[in-house]
Amino acid sequence: MHRDPSPLRARSAPERVPSLYLDIDQMIDEFTRQPITAKFRFDPDMPAVITVEFVAERGPGLVWRLGRELLHRGLTAMSGTGDVRMWPMAPGERPSAWLLFESTEVEALFEVPIPPLADWLAATYRTVSAEAEMTGLDWDGFLMELLDDPEAAAE
Repeated sequence: MHRDPSPLRARSAPERVPSLYLDIDQMIDEFTRQPITAKFRFDPDMPAVITVEFVAERGPGLVWRLGRELLHRGLTAMSGTGDVRMWPMAPGERPSAWLLFESTEVEALFEVPIPPLADWLAATYRTVSAEAEMTGLDWDGFLMELLDDPEAAAE
């Protein structure tokens, strides 16, 4: 039997968390809801950022990049400041949270079901813990990608 004395060990690739597709409601006004699908993506190489694509039936979808912590905290309490905020709804038939995107030009409010999002976020934290999410983050590469990606610049 041969034992490898090398102190170097191959790192296993991080577990891939599959994208989460959620049927959510966009609040058009106080009484009108429009169903829409949101695709949540997690990249273990950039664990602090969750990409959310609002999938349109026709035409291109709308993509937002959100802080994973903002989503996680927003399941149980008010979270976020500025353009993106999330908070749980009052207890009701189904546990949901409000997700608000706000800018000077537009405002969009979505009702998001909590259980599937909470389970999916838990899987992301099992893959990369909150304590480890900033370790090894390539800030220069991240900024270059944002600046070089015309789609990202338009978001």
